[in-house]
Amino acid sequence: MTRDRSNLPVTIRPYRPDDAEALVELYRQSVAQVGAADYTPAQVAAWAGLVPTAAESDARCRDGRTTLVAVDEADRPVAFGDVEADGHIGFLYCAPAAAGRGVAAAIYTHLEEVARQNGVKRLHAEASEAARRFFLKQGFTVTARRDFEVAGVPIHNYAVEKQL
Repeated sequence: MTRDRSNLPVTIRPYRPDDAEALVELYRQSVAQVGAADYTPAQVAAWAGLVPTAAESDARCRDGRTTLVAVDEADRPVAFGDVEADGHIGFLYCAPAAAGRGVAAAIYTHLEEVARQNGVKRLHAEASEAARRFFLKQGFTVTARRDFEVAGVPIHNYAVEKQL
């Protein structure tokens, strides 16, 4: 466990199976509230339909990737993120109440550190509008805008990458 210096007192620790339900709810809230600033209600609803179940989330977090969780003083998750062996960041979500308080940056810093320790030379992700802005601040570049449909609803994200 690592105590972090973000604006919100958090501890960053490895994922535990009993985090699964809380991470699913955190993801759901982030999509609904943070996503609503950049996407239409129909796009948010389609994106929310992609939220995994707790069992799916648990399986993903234990498939070999590194998943880190930022928890508050009561050990409640306020953010989480993961990095795969190839440098892909699949999830990086922050509870709306913790957004803009340095927690996502703290998780990201730890994920980048893990990637460097594992010899990863490039980090990459698919980023929403809000995530694109965040990743750009972390030194990523946008390589493409990706337009696609989810449940018949047009939506977009961005391919981003960073050389380590």
